[in-house]
Amino acid sequence: MNVPASGHRSLVIVGATGMVGEYALRYALESPTVGGVTLIGRRKIGISHSKLKEVFHSDFGDCTALAEVLSGQDAAVFCLGAYTGTVSDAELRTVTVDYTVGFARVLRGSSPDAAFSFLSGAGADQTGRSRVPFARYKGEAEKALLAMGFPHVYLFRPAYIYPVKLRREPNLSYRLLRGIYPVFRLLFPNQVIRSDDLAGVMVDVALRGTDESRGQVFENRDIRAMVASLYAAG
Repeated sequence: MNVPASGHRSLVIVGATGMVGEYALRYALESPTVGGVTLIGRRKIGISHSKLKEVFHSDFGDCTALAEVLSGQDAAVFCLGAYTGTVSDAELRTVTVDYTVGFARVLRGSSPDAAFSFLSGAGADQTGRSRVPFARYKGEAEKALLAMGFPHVYLFRPAYIYPVKLRREPNLSYRLLRGIYPVFRLLFPNQVIRSDDLAGVMVDVALRGTDESRGQVFENRDIRAMVASLYAAG
């Protein structure tokens, strides 16, 4: 992917109030490659920055009203999602699949050359055979994105995402993992990724592309390697 001169890239971010999206926004605003960031969300975040344009959009079930806003974008980072156990199965699918696909279709129509970075998850199953709803729905969303004709789609499948910023954990599993994180990270380094590191790679890849030999699907081990490369380059 050819990257224009410094400050000439336009990026749209969805899900900037989440633990990954928040850092994606920070990274984008600090990047000299980015000239403008369009933030689309269901509530305002209240940040003032010369690069930032906030767009309030309450209903991701219908993104047609965003067609004009999404025109002329170079890349998108999509981090909107829901945690298993915090919503019903029907809502989990709606947020994971319908919101992602609906937004992506409008982006594809308005900015056909845009790249798309999608926050998926470990175990995402594009065959639809998994017994785990989260895996099926993430896989369904991945499959739909790949079929849309974007020139570049990047699917990130992190395992446990360590929330760098202290927060109220959404479920028991996250509370336990945060508690044992120091040991878990040492024993299973390829099963964890920091939220800020993941965000930085998602933005960087959306803007700059990556070695095509890596493919389009990045498992946790791949993401860690990309983080190391990003730090080495920076």
